[in-house]
Amino acid sequence: MKMSLYEDLVAAWVPTKHDWLQHRPLGEALVNKLGKQRMFSYCAYDFLFLHFGTSSEVLDHLSASDSALVGRRHLCSIPATTVSDIAASSVVLSCKIADGVSIGEDSLIYDSNISSGIQIGSQSIVVGMNVPKDSDNMAGNSIKFMLPDRHCLWEVPLVGCTERVIVFCGIHDNPKNPLKKDGTFCGKPWEKVMHDLGIEENNLWSSSSSQEKCLWNAKLFPILSYFEMLRVGMWLMGLSDGKNLHYLPLWRNSPRVSLEELHRSIDFSKMCTGSSNHQADLAAGIAKACINYGMLGRDLSQLCEEILQKETSGVEICKDFLALCPKLIEQNSKILPKSRAYQVQVDLLRACGEETKAYQLEHEVWASVADETASAVRYGFGEHLLESSGSKSTLAFRNNNHVSSMDKPFCPKTVKVELPVRVDFVGGWSDTPPWSLERAGCVLNMAVSLEGSLPIGTVVETTNSNGVLIIDDSGKELHIKELASIAPPFDGDDPFRLVKSALLVTGIIRENILVSNGLRIRTWANVPRGSGLGTSSILAAAVVKGLLQIIDGDDDNENVARLVLVLEQLMGTGGGWQDQIGGLYPGIKYTRSYPGIPLRLQVFPLVASSQLISKLQERLLVVFTGQVRLAHQVLQKVVLRYLRRDNLLVSSIKRLTELAKIGREALMNCDVDKLGEIMLEAWRLHQELDPYCSNEYVDKLFAFADPYCSGYKLVGAGGGGFALLLAKNATCAKELRSMLGKNPEFDSVIYNWTIY
Repeated sequence: MKMSLYEDLVAAWVPTKHDWLQHRPLGEALVNKLGKQRMFSYCAYDFLFLHFGTSSEVLDHLSASDSALVGRRHLCSIPATTVSDIAASSVVLSCKIADGVSIGEDSLIYDSNISSGIQIGSQSIVVGMNVPKDSDNMAGNSIKFMLPDRHCLWEVPLVGCTERVIVFCGIHDNPKNPLKKDGTFCGKPWEKVMHDLGIEENNLWSSSSSQEKCLWNAKLFPILSYFEMLRVGMWLMGLSDGKNLHYLPLWRNSPRVSLEELHRSIDFSKMCTGSSNHQADLAAGIAKACINYGMLGRDLSQLCEEILQKETSGVEICKDFLALCPKLIEQNSKILPKSRAYQVQVDLLRACGEETKAYQLEHEVWASVADETASAVRYGFGEHLLESSGSKSTLAFRNNNHVSSMDKPFCPKTVKVELPVRVDFVGGWSDTPPWSLERAGCVLNMAVSLEGSLPIGTVVETTNSNGVLIIDDSGKELHIKELASIAPPFDGDDPFRLVKSALLVTGIIRENILVSNGLRIRTWANVPRGSGLGTSSILAAAVVKGLLQIIDGDDDNENVARLVLVLEQLMGTGGGWQDQIGGLYPGIKYTRSYPGIPLRLQVFPLVASSQLISKLQERLLVVFTGQVRLAHQVLQKVVLRYLRRDNLLVSSIKRLTELAKIGREALMNCDVDKLGEIMLEAWRLHQELDPYCSNEYVDKLFAFADPYCSGYKLVGAGGGGFALLLAKNATCAKELRSMLGKNPEFDSVIYNWTIY
């Protein structure tokens, strides 16, 4: 019986690793079909051979042209380059490597513990080896074992056997090739192997067996003490010339097993337990080093998952790490962000089973992100944001030496601010704190009007009565007489928290500007709720700009953009700078942020040619999907992953910033097709950042549009709202517009737009 386990590996992984598939098209059906299998349930006695892909295919994949995407070190402990020789191109995963070890180029070492005196050749694979220290060979630089180039080496535990069996062969050996027909062992024909070693055919195969003789059923591998198996292994691979007199009788007289017998007798339970404990020990060592010597740059939540595989001691190890945190934070308080330090403690508390304490400390995480954002906007601003009146001047007034016009006798004044929405092509998430406070951000987006008008705006008027009257576009009103009552945290259901936060960040509350006068503030946003077009941030920018104009403050776009960054932290929604930049600055622009105090933004307007504008107007459809989404729900998940230093998230956002640079060049060259490719990759990366940023409806919409499009994505954080569909040409755009209008499956609306 022969069987491929590709499908069955999927069956075991899908329900446990990818539960998000439940909410995708056919996802529930897929999980229900595949989710009832166990990983090892097919390792039955009547199997002849299991094929997961050949060893050479694995190495070819790791050394292919796109191998730069392959992580070459993960969950491993390796020595310094001065006491070992480990090739940079080798892949070392879940391993502990001692001093005095050599690993050749393009080799793969996985789930192993390699002690001193081991040499591994190039293009070789070593799996599950646990080479102990050999007290007999501690003196000098003796070599205990050598694995030639292009060989495989692994060890397995057997049911009912205390010893583990060491197995080896050549990378290109086919276990099923017959003895007399292309059969090889360690890359050499069987005839040469037996001649060189003095082995006879009946030593390997029973003369009474009807099976075809091959490597699969050759009784090759002896069961001896560990180091005897290593030495006999070197002899079998032809590395012990002239020692046949010693090793041949030892090998002949030892109990031996074939690959076929090994497969039937593997103790999978012991193998899995050993692997789990090995990885837990490695994770514990890495976590301890990260806490004792590092700056918490690793994902400790992931390391704790590995550590907790040790059922008896995993929790105690995590508790020991938790006890080290206060000292670490005290030592590094000047350079370690508080948000990161708190998140580490939250993760460790959860690993220790203290969920209540972890939940309580989470509030400190988000409060710290808000404080760090405020401080980065301009030095000292965060610390003084909510102080009482009469204290240090706020950001809005720091450079103003004149008395605000609001301190003068009442004079009617009205300011109206109208702004476009923004559509983002690529780079989102790199603008979001705390990423943008610690790393460079790059975003490519465009300001657009919808249906011939600017959809977002505010009117701010002075009044001769005290207090502030706020009116939104739904007709709701709020009259605030006691301005001192405006203070965070704000209720998440408060419809006026945006304007309240704007009053705070502009300094109107703290500076007691409204002593004898009042304000009437009316706001509107003529776009669907949850649009993904940056509506909330752009409305905040309009209100902040209007308030600054009414009090003769600094309403420069960069100042407004940074104030909105703080405003969103006060609101509790979080958010980055790209939305307000997208609405405040006209046209297409590429914007970079530079971390530091203060956070610096640099906007590079793209002077769009008439040809580019024409192509975009003809080919780009701005479509409201009808699916409402709330950005902060997606944002919190992504920010949490960054605070944990999730490697996949970090690499994905880095790639988004690279794509923003490439997209800028594409638009400058009027290469709209390239922009489509970038949008597709950006959409894939967004789904890596948060699998829930799409849904069944959106997937169906994009599948329907795919034949007509060179690119598509949801705008903003995803989850619903508006989509950009970039058609292959003007004809495809017209056909797609018509087909969407006729298809009853899609309750979508296509908006007319123009570059603002």
